[in-house]
Amino acid sequence: MGKKMWDGRFQKETDQAANDYNTSLPFDCRMYEQDILGSLTHCYMLEKQGIISKEDSASIEKGLISICNDIKAGELCFDSDAEDIHMFIEAELTNRIGEAGKRLHTGRSRNDQVALDLRLYLLDEICEIRVLIMNLYHTLIYKAMDHLTTVMPGYTHLQRAQPITLAHHLCAYIQMLQRDVTRLDDCKERMRFSPLGSGALAGTTYPLDREFVAAKLNFRGPMINSLDGVSDRDYAIELAGVLSILMMHLSRFSEEIILWSSQEFAFVELDDAYSTGSSIMPQKKNPDIAELTRGKTGRVYGDQIALLVVMKGLPLAYNKDMQEDKEAIFDAIDTVKAALVPFEGMIETMTIRADNMKEAASGGFTNATDLADYLVRKGLPFRSAHEVSGKLVKYCIDGKMSLSDLSLDEFRSFSPLIQEDVYAAISLLTCINNRTLIGGPAPDTVLAALNVAKEFA
Repeated sequence: MGKKMWDGRFQKETDQAANDYNTSLPFDCRMYEQDILGSLTHCYMLEKQGIISKEDSASIEKGLISICNDIKAGELCFDSDAEDIHMFIEAELTNRIGEAGKRLHTGRSRNDQVALDLRLYLLDEICEIRVLIMNLYHTLIYKAMDHLTTVMPGYTHLQRAQPITLAHHLCAYIQMLQRDVTRLDDCKERMRFSPLGSGALAGTTYPLDREFVAAKLNFRGPMINSLDGVSDRDYAIELAGVLSILMMHLSRFSEEIILWSSQEFAFVELDDAYSTGSSIMPQKKNPDIAELTRGKTGRVYGDQIALLVVMKGLPLAYNKDMQEDKEAIFDAIDTVKAALVPFEGMIETMTIRADNMKEAASGGFTNATDLADYLVRKGLPFRSAHEVSGKLVKYCIDGKMSLSDLSLDEFRSFSPLIQEDVYAAISLLTCINNRTLIGGPAPDTVLAALNVAKEFA
């Protein structure tokens, strides 16, 4: 086992099992670029402040860049004995450039180093996730634009309720995704503060320029309390919460895709490239992408809960428990990114079975509310109109008819206020087209909403 950089006061080597238990390198190695970027910036600041020489700074810079290039090229493997990515890179640096490498950690602790690396890593991942959400967002917009007049039933309690359009339905998810993106953006802005310079917990006596480091790393500024800088992970918990909400939205949409692709609904047919078959039943076409997304949502929820539980009882400042932050937030990020790509492809390629959607809207008395509204316009109080419409629905159910199948005499037997114009009033297109209020399903209203949605970036 290699020599530890902190073992000056220790008389015995770390037990191998304890070392294996203690190491975080297998999962925090993914932060090597952020660790090297942070170290380079710290190095430049140390030179600027006259804490290390220009010669040492140049050696450190050259060494760190060579390490980064070698890792990327697969020419440098991570040492399994190293505690973490920070110690691995520092040890490798010292091995390459000698004494100058030992000066890099001046005025810095692993506590503020790991806090910096994690923030930098999460900021990069937020940008990638945002792109993936926006890809899905624009796919939904294009899909909705093609179905401004595709009639379908809207549901409450999974019962057919009122006629809407597919575009109107998809617009609901467009709005949800827009809020998911703004939550990501808000989370990112709160995350953009540099902990570097917090030291282990109480800063340092070296004349560091924390503002310089923060600006170089594109942070809004340094964190103003050193204890807070190293001891909180609320930014990771917040991101996990944002990702949980995003996955909740994808899960709800997945549930609808699963229902819609069933033979009982038959509203959509999923493309073969985004479906699977059965090992025993040759007729099956399974919506596995949607089902997996629905299932993996619970996994992301679990990651957020894990982070909350890790942090809930920790005294200030750093505690080793906090090493558990990375696997949870990394898993949440990986799960979300893995879901978004095939989910977007599934939506883009699915075939809409518009005739089945319209038939479902026609057969579920989705125009009953509009019949009541028709009677209100004829002078009947709404509660009375509601009762008349309900009785007509019951009459149709008993007779296995729809409202539009009734004769005028049958209508008038329930209310003399009903005239010939009732048929136009309760047609599905009329029901939809008359709902022109902001947020409604009228095609022109939805089109206006989609045009606004296109401007969101």
